[in-house]
Amino acid sequence: LKTAVSRWVETQQRDDVEFRVEDVAASFQEAVADVLTAKAVDMCQEYDLKHFLIGGGVAANSRLRTLLAERMEAAGVELRRPRPGLCTDNGALIAALGVQVVKAGLPPSSMDISADSRLPIETVLV
Repeated sequence: LKTAVSRWVETQQRDDVEFRVEDVAASFQEAVADVLTAKAVDMCQEYDLKHFLIGGGVAANSRLRTLLAERMEAAGVELRRPRPGLCTDNGALIAALGVQVVKAGLPPSSMDISADSRLPIETVLV
């Protein structure tokens, strides 16, 4: 989607066609929110999930939050989301994961592990 929008903008500029950047940005935001929320609802229905948690930077987007709330309610799924101010710091999301790890009774990882940005979130190193 990002590439398609970029190419569309390049074509418009090359052909000297005027357009409003605000309109392109709003349309892009709506398309992304539509796809993300539709996929989230589909996943909840496929796996019979009753709760959905969104976090991280994307969860601060007001349009995404609104559309996700509408679609999850219609699907009978409880949406859980931190207030927007907590969504801009992924540390809060990782701390929430840490709480769940402790509640599950998993032992803490040792402090001598190295950082790996590609490590799957379900991996717990002991």
